[in-house]
Parts: sequence; structure tokens; C-alpha cells
Amino acid sequence: MSIAIANLRHVFGLKGDVANNVSFQDEQTIIYPSGSNCILYNMETKMQKFISSVDKSSGMTAMALTPNKRYIAVAEKGEKATITIYDLQTLRKKKVLTTTEVQSQQYVSLAFSPDSKYLISQGARPDWTLLYWAWEKSKPMASIRTSTNVSNEVYQVSFNPNDNAQFCVVGNGVFKTYKYNEGTLKANPIQKIEPQNFLCHSWLSEDRIIVGTDSGRMLLFEGQEHKKDFYVSAPTEAAAVERSGTTGQSESSEAVKQGQTAVLCLTKYSKGFLCSAGNGIVYMFEKTDERELYKKAREIRIPVSADTAQSTANLKGALHEIMHMTISPSEETIIAASRNSQLYTIGLTGAEISKGEHSLFEMLSQPFHYDQITGLDVCIRKPLIATCSLDRTVRIWNYENNSLDLTKEFQEEAFSVALHPSGLYVLVGFSDKLRLMNILIDDIQPFKEFTIRGCRECQFSNGGHLFAAVHGNVIQLYASYTFENVGNLKGHNGKVRSIVWSQDDSKIISCGVDGAVYEWSVYTSKRDGESVLKTCSYTCAAVSPEGNTTFAVGSDKTLKEISDSQIQKEVPAADTVLTQVAISRSGRMLFVGTAQGSIRAMKFPLTVPGEWTEHQCHASAITKMRISYDDGFLFTVGEDACLYTFKIMDKEGRGLKAKDITYAEEILISKSDLQEKDTAMKELKTRVYELNMENEYQLRLKDMNHHEKTKELTEKFIQEMESLKTKNQVLKTDKDKEEAKHEEERQELVEKQHQELQDLESANNQKLMAEYEKYQELQAKSQRMQEEYERQLTAKSDSHKQALREQTEQYETKLHEKIGQLEAAHDEMRQTMRIHEETKKQIEEDADREILDIKNMYERRLREEKEGNMRLTGETGIMKKKFKSQEQEIEALKSDINNLNTEKNKLNGVIKSLEKDILGLKKEIQERDETIQDKEKRIYDLKKKNQELEKFKFVLDYKIRELKKQIEPREFDIKAMKDQIQEMDTELERYNKNNTALDLKIEESKQKLKANKEEMAVQRQKVHDMEAELKRFRTDVSNCVQYIQDPQKLKASIVSLNKKYVQSEQSVESAGMDVDIQKEYARQRDHLERSVASFRKKLTKDQQIHRADNVRIMQENVSLIKEINDLRRELKIARTQISSLKYALNLDQNKKVHDLEANSNVLKKGGPPQGPIITVEELDQTKKIVDIQKGEIKRLRDELRHSLNRPLSSGNKLPPMEGITAAQ
Repeated sequence: MSIAIANLRHVFGLKGDVANNVSFQDEQTIIYPSGSNCILYNMETKMQKFISSVDKSSGMTAMALTPNKRYIAVAEKGEKATITIYDLQTLRKKKVLTTTEVQSQQYVSLAFSPDSKYLISQGARPDWTLLYWAWEKSKPMASIRTSTNVSNEVYQVSFNPNDNAQFCVVGNGVFKTYKYNEGTLKANPIQKIEPQNFLCHSWLSEDRIIVGTDSGRMLLFEGQEHKKDFYVSAPTEAAAVERSGTTGQSESSEAVKQGQTAVLCLTKYSKGFLCSAGNGIVYMFEKTDERELYKKAREIRIPVSADTAQSTANLKGALHEIMHMTISPSEETIIAASRNSQLYTIGLTGAEISKGEHSLFEMLSQPFHYDQITGLDVCIRKPLIATCSLDRTVRIWNYENNSLDLTKEFQEEAFSVALHPSGLYVLVGFSDKLRLMNILIDDIQPFKEFTIRGCRECQFSNGGHLFAAVHGNVIQLYASYTFENVGNLKGHNGKVRSIVWSQDDSKIISCGVDGAVYEWSVYTSKRDGESVLKTCSYTCAAVSPEGNTTFAVGSDKTLKEISDSQIQKEVPAADTVLTQVAISRSGRMLFVGTAQGSIRAMKFPLTVPGEWTEHQCHASAITKMRISYDDGFLFTVGEDACLYTFKIMDKEGRGLKAKDITYAEEILISKSDLQEKDTAMKELKTRVYELNMENEYQLRLKDMNHHEKTKELTEKFIQEMESLKTKNQVLKTDKDKEEAKHEEERQELVEKQHQELQDLESANNQKLMAEYEKYQELQAKSQRMQEEYERQLTAKSDSHKQALREQTEQYETKLHEKIGQLEAAHDEMRQTMRIHEETKKQIEEDADREILDIKNMYERRLREEKEGNMRLTGETGIMKKKFKSQEQEIEALKSDINNLNTEKNKLNGVIKSLEKDILGLKKEIQERDETIQDKEKRIYDLKKKNQELEKFKFVLDYKIRELKKQIEPREFDIKAMKDQIQEMDTELERYNKNNTALDLKIEESKQKLKANKEEMAVQRQKVHDMEAELKRFRTDVSNCVQYIQDPQKLKASIVSLNKKYVQSEQSVESAGMDVDIQKEYARQRDHLERSVASFRKKLTKDQQIHRADNVRIMQENVSLIKEINDLRRELKIARTQISSLKYALNLDQNKKVHDLEANSNVLKKGGPPQGPIITVEELDQTKKIVDIQKGEIKRLRDELRHSLNRPLSSGNKLPPMEGITAAQ
């Protein structure tokens, strides 16, 4: 078992509804979307690289490339709109941007800032929210609603090329510029203009924007002010055409108004800007120094012949409108993307763009389909693919060199296509007829028509001698060379959606919307097998190389394996509708296509549940899927008008080697074409000879002219050299004179500078003396100020000491007052401590009660979980077929128990923390006890009085005896339960042994049954071989019949048949022996079948007995658990009584003294005691007895737990008695 490997090799197609869908990465590489992938296409090498989209997205809506060409942002729609940033060097995902601030499910436009650090994204309806992202941090820094009216759509956003914080937004009645400042977006004031449908815009400079409208008007804004308008006139051939459609951004805007064409795209370049004006025309506007600022320089058109699939009628429509343009970094090349998903290119060099003339675009690589592809087929003897589409074209592709060989446009839509194995003919189903056509060297010409309307499926046989075509719910078979109808396959109740030939062309497998999969015999035109599932509408089927297994997919989201007219396996597709299925000729690779546009390489042979590797490729449902004859390529087409080719191989890399594959090179050409080409070749040869003679004569004339010109130029250069030498000598003399003059001027300047320097020195000396005198005066003044400051400092010091003495006396008085308050606070604290002691006791009691309640609650939960586990354990032995599912449920319950145990551990941790707090309080109490040693004398007096309490020891003795009487019966009950559990263990061991023996018998029966199945397969193979031998014999006999008129040839052919088919005597004897062996085999097989039947009956009876025993044991376990729970409740009551006794012993000392005095007075009078009077010795003895009883109870619990945790004889465990453990 293995999963095949599929590597994407090439993609034909363009996703035209993506905003800004073509960009230059460098001079030779462009990026454009196709299906659900971004394609990096090298225009020189014609190679492609691929960036896959996010899984489970609904398709791309917008793209943007960073100015540094390092990253690309792709917006994808789905339940939540997402933006994915990819690194173009590694082709891997860099960031994923999502937010809850946008209500819409898609973004309509993206743009990066000039430094590539920020990104703006424009959301769609209903909120039209614009986000300003710091994309490297995956955080939106600001947001704003750009359109307040839901119906006013926004089409495009872009950054100022020199400002990261300023950007522009245009839409239907929307034209605004915004400025980002400290987390907010503010709209800039713009000169008011009448509301229009603004379709596009472009920044021409830092403060200049050009905006295009749907009326053909372009508005130039400079510094937020409306500067000038430009208009684009519609072409003459389209002026009278009335059409309405989408503008690329809006589905409701008008494309043409009163002879004016909508401006669909604006792109800036160094000399001006480019304007797409619809109908496949681009105008180039260049800068001028005049008042007009820009003027129309030239225009570029899409030629009618650039794509033979597009007619003149289409050219007048909206299909050729150019929606997006991009210019290479060196501004040498323009790439344009049209509405009909085509890419065009033109160079901006002077040779290609001629002034005053209409320049023409060229196809970038090859024309693509622009509507849903409905048909796909692969040739056997040539590396060709045929596709047909609702765009009324049939195209022939070469998948070896990734090129388009032929394109043919028709007047009707094409629904299906089939290639002849030779690659010379193609069968196409149109809405009116089915046509068989020749594939010529440069054309596709029909030569035979069949009256089959709306043929949705047609297929040539592998040998090419027959073809099948679907006519409604009937499959018609025709001979490929005589065009005779050799059979009609009737049986489907609904439309047939798929037909496939077996490899030997003996069978046809068909499936349809009626939920039927039929296997037809080509020779008899009758059904050999059928599988009907009315709840499923089948869309595609595939047959294994042996022809005995069919794989089908349909509307029920499963892949079915059908064999012998029975569905053997159903592989669920994880809530995804499967639309196509294809299996390789080797039978080792299986692929399916989904309604979401992905392909899945299934693990083969199939397993349930299925395993696969998924590859995201198309943006919508896959309509057809084929595998090449050599099992080397997988081809898929979809509703997104894209053709994908994959390189496939199995895990071991097995497949036909490239050197073993040889393709046919012959082609068809009509006689008239060949004659025309021969005539043209002769004319061209004559023309070449004449041009050669003329060129030689022109070259001789040019050589003579060049010699004369060279001689004249040489003489002229010699004269100029002489004149230059004379001029050079004169210049040298002038130079010497100038040098002498400059030397004299320099000497004069030096002397003048020396004189000025002396004058400056004398002036500076005088200024220095005056400054020194000022310094002496300032120093004397500073001395006087110093003395004055010292006197003031002494006076301040004396006043400070006096104030310090007064404050000291004041604070000492306050200190005495505070000491008195502190002593009062100490007294109050001691009173508070006594209150705290009483509060602490109450808290302990409350904590104990809460702990008990929590334990009871979790014991109840654990008990419920244990009962659930016991039920699952009983059901496991009964239902072996559901063993795996039951194990999963048990694991889930165990995880719940672990979670409960975790919560229990958390509560134990809380209890431990509370115990630590109690210990801390006890330590604090101990420290405080040391402070009251003066009360020990009083305690000593109380001890003497306690001696009198010994008289009341009988009270506690009586209560202890009662407790013992209550505990002893429970011990006997526990012992009886132990014995009962021991007996149950013995009985379970006996059942386990019986089950083991039955398992061995079942395994032996299964092995015998497997051997029988293998022998049956061998016999079936023999029958198949005999049928093949019989077919060959019939064929040879029919060949002999043709010699019925020639006795000698007839005799020779009969002799050869005798040698070939008649057996020798030895073979006859061996055949007789084989008959005896067959009889013995049949006898042994009957015996084994009877044994298996008896074993099955015995197994059923034993299972019923075992099931009853398990139910009885489970009931006994439940009764035991109930008894244990009763014991725990009684134990809890006993503990409560002990706690009350302890609490009674810990009563306040004053009360005890009062009770002692009262009881002593009563005893003196001869009356009974009025309260629990206990001595210290009796109290110690009572504590010892209680500890002994606790130890005994703990020992019994340990023994009970040990007995319950022992493994049962059936190999399973009873659930542990965690409730008892928790109760401890």
C-alpha cells in the first residue's frame, strides 16, 4: 500500500477576477494568479514556479507586491477574510493576517507602502472597512469605513509613492485621501466635485493623482485641487455598440456612455501614464511643458489575430477590456491582463512603439481558455492534450514542451472532446451535433458529423477502432473508420455522466445521475454487471487495469470500490463532494478530484477510513481528470478555465522510463495546403535568388561610396590636426604671460596681509589690558560678598539650633503619648487574640465540613464513572465486532476519570495548603502560650480538681463498648464479601479459559476459510484463462473460415489449429487425474464447510452463556458496591460521633470548671452526673482505643482494596474502589 506522489509541473490559465493580478518581480519574471496558486513565470526560460494558497479558502480576490520585490500579499475569501504574505525567495508563507474588525468575507484591493513595512487592505460590503497594517507584527494599527453607503462600492486603494502615511481610495461616488497619524486615519480635504463612478487611479508624483471614471473622463488632482480633465474617445467601430457589464471592479457600472469608453486601468511610468480605455485599447499619455500637462502620444491595441479563438464580435464586447497593466522595472516591457483571462506584452523601445501609428500587443506565452472547460482527453501515441470549453474553442496542447499547438473556434459551445490514440483525429460534442475532425498541421477540419445533440461524453477505445458517444441516457457505439453504428447500450434511467473503456476494449463502464454503474459487453451490447444506488448521483467512474474493479464518485461524498456488482468499500471524503476519479494503467496510483478544486492522491489499495495526500490547485470544481498512457502525468481541468499538469509516480518511483517512451511524429496535411505550400516555396526561392543578386550589387556600390568618403575624411582630419597644433602653440605663449602676471599679484597680497596682521596685534593688546582691570575690580567685589555670606550663615545656624531644641521637646511629649496608646493597643490585641482563637476553631470546623462535602461530591462522580466503565466492560465481551469503538469510548472515559483525579489532586493541594495554615496558626498559639506562664498555677489547681473526674470514667467506657458492638458486625460482613469476591474470581477464570479455547477454534476456522478463498481465486483465474483460450480459438476458427474456398490453405490452417489446441495423450491422462483431484477437493471442502457451520453454532451458544454469566457477575458487583457504600455512610456517621466527642472534650475551660463544680455538688448529694465528666487519664486511654480502631479499619480497607484490584480471570479489571480511598 502506498500513496502516489504528484508534483505540479505547469499551469495553463489566468484568474482574471483578481485585483492587480499581474506584476513584475524582476525584468524576466512576472507573477500572476491561476486557479488557487500564484505563478512565477520566467519569460525567457518559459519555466514556472508555484505558490500554493491557504487550505479551505474560497479563492483569491486581490494581490499586491512589495516595492522591494521581496514579498507578495494575497487576499483570499472565506468564512473570514485573510491576507497571506509569501516570501518570493523561499516561496513559503511569511505571515497570515486576520482580524475581527472586518465584517466582509473578502478584500477587494491591497497596497504596500513605499518602504514595504505597511499594508492597507480594503474590505468589501457590507462595511467597506479599510485597515492599515504593520504586517510584520500581524497587527492592524488603524481602521476606517471608506464608504458609508452599502451600495457604493470601493474599487482600489494605493499608497503615496513618497509617504508611508498617505493613501488614496476610489469607488462609486468615493474619492478620498487619508493620512495616518498616531493610531487614527483622517480624511484630507479635497476640492468638491460632482459624484461620479471612479473606477481607478494612479499617483503620478507625490502630490499629483490621476483618477479615471466610467464615462471616459480622467481627472488630474494636484495638491488636493482639481487641476485638469482628460477625455478618452471610443474607437469608431465600437461607438454604436451598446453594452452593459462589469468594469472589473463593479458588476453594475456602465462600460460605454454616449460614444465614450470607461477608463478601466491607469498605470504610471517615467514619461507619463498608460490608460486602458476598453475594447482592447491602451493610450499612452506623455508629459509636456505646455498648459495641457499631458497629451495623448500613441495607442496600443489587441490584434484580432493575436488569439484565433476570439472573434471580431467578441472584440467589440467587453471580453478584450484590459483590466490590469504592469511595467517592468527598466520600463522596457508592458504586460497587460484582459477580462477574458489573457496575458499580452509589448516592448516600449522605439522599434516597437512607432509614433503616430497603432502598435499591437502580442501574446505573452499562449492564449488560455476563459470559460469553464467541459472536456479533456489525452493522446496515446503523441504528447497531446485536447480540451474544449464553453468559450466555443477546442485547443490542442503539447504537454512535453508546455505549448499550445492548435486552436479552433466554432459557432456552438463544445461539451465533450475525445482524442484518437493516433493523435490524428478528434471527436467533439457540440450542442447541435457530434463532429469527427482531422487534426492538420495548422488547423482542425471536420469531415464527419453524427446527429447526436448535446453530447456530454464521448470516448475512443484504446485501439481506436471504435468510439462511444452519449445521447441522453443511451450510449451509442460507432466504428471509427466506417462510421457504422455497431451497437446501442440502453439501461440508464437518467443522463450518463461518464464512460470508460477497459484496457482490452472488451468492456465499457458507465455511470449516471440515476445512481447506476453498469458494466457493458462491447461484443454483445448487453450488461454484464450493475450496481445501483439511487441516493447517489454519479459523476465519474474508472476501471482497474484487469477490468474487474470499478471506482466511482458522486454526490454522496464517498469513493466507492465496486466488484462483482457489489460495493466492496466506501471511503468517506470528509464532507467534500468528489467529482472525478482516475486510475493509472499500472493499477498502483489512484487520484480523485473534489468540488473545492483540490486533487487527492489516495492510498492504494483503498482502506477504510481512507488515507490521502491533498494538493490544492483549482479555484473551483474539477470537471475532468486524465492520466497519460505512460502513467507519468496527471491532467486536470476545472470550472476556473485552468489546465493543470502534474508529474506523478508511486512511492517506489516505478513507471515507464523516459527513454522507453517514443512518440509518433507524423502529421496530417490536406492536398490543397500542400500544393499551396509548394507553390509558395518555389516563389520564395525565386525571390531569395533575386534578393541575393540585388544585395550583392548594392554592396558593391556601397563599398565604392565608402572608399571615397574615407579618403575625403582622411584629408580633412590632417588639415584639422595642423590647425590645432598652431592654436596649441599660441595658447602656451598666453599661458606663460598669465603666470608672470599672477606671481606679481600674489607678492602684493602677501605684503598687504602682513601689515594688517601687525595692526590687529596692537589693537588686541590694548583690549587685553582693559579686561584685566575689570577682572581686579570684580575680584574685590567677590571678597566683600563672601564675608557678608559668612555672617548670614552664622546667624542662620544659631536660629536652626534653637528651633531644633524646641521640636525635640515637642516630639518627646508626643512620644510619651504614643507609648500610652501602644500599651492600650497591646491590651486590645490580647483581647483580639482570644476572639481569634475562637474564630479559628469555627473555621476549622467549617473547613472540615466543606472538605467532606467536596469529597462526597467527587465520590459520587467517581461512582458514576465506575458504573459507566463496568457497563462498557460488560459490553466489550458481548460485542466483539465493535471492539475498537468501545475501546475508544473507554479511553475517553478514562481521560475523564484522569481529569477528575486531577481536580481531586488540586483539592488535596488546597487541603494541604489549609493544613499548612493551621500549622502556622498552631505555632503562633504555641508562642503565645509561652507568654502566659503566669497562669500555670491556676492550671495546676484545675488538674487537682480533674482527679475527681475519674469517677465518671464509666460514661466513656459505655460509649466505647457501643461503638465496638457496631464495628464487629461490619467486619463479619466485609469478610463475607471477600469470600464472595474470591468465588467470583474463580468463576471468571473458568469463563476466561472457555473464551480462550473458543478464540483458538475461531482462528483455526478463519484460516481454513482463507485457504478456501485462495483456492477459489485460483479456480476463478483458471476459468478466466479458459475463457480467454476459448476466445482465441473462436478467433482462429473465424480466420480459418476465410479459406473455405481454398482446400490447401484450409487444411494447413486446420493442422495448425490441431497442433495449437489439441492435447496429447499425456495431457489427457493428466486431465483425468485432475478430475479425481477436483472430486477430492470438493469432498474436503464440503467437510470443512460443515465443520465451520457447526463451529459457528457452538460459538453462538457459548457467547450467549458467557453473556448471561457476565450480566450476573455485573449485578453481583453492583450489589457489593451498594453494600460498601452503606458501610461508608455508617463509617461517616461514626466519624461524626467521634468528632462530636472530640469537640465536647475541647470545650472552654471555664465551662468545664463550672460543670466540675456542679457535678461534684450533685455527687456529694448522691445524684447522677449532669454532663460528660472525663479525667485526663481516661481521655488518653480513649484516644489510644480510637487510634487502634482506626488502624484496624485502615487494614481492612487495604485488604479490601487489594482484593478488588486483583486481575479477573477474563483478563479485565473491575474498577478500583476509589470511593473508599477518598473516604479515608
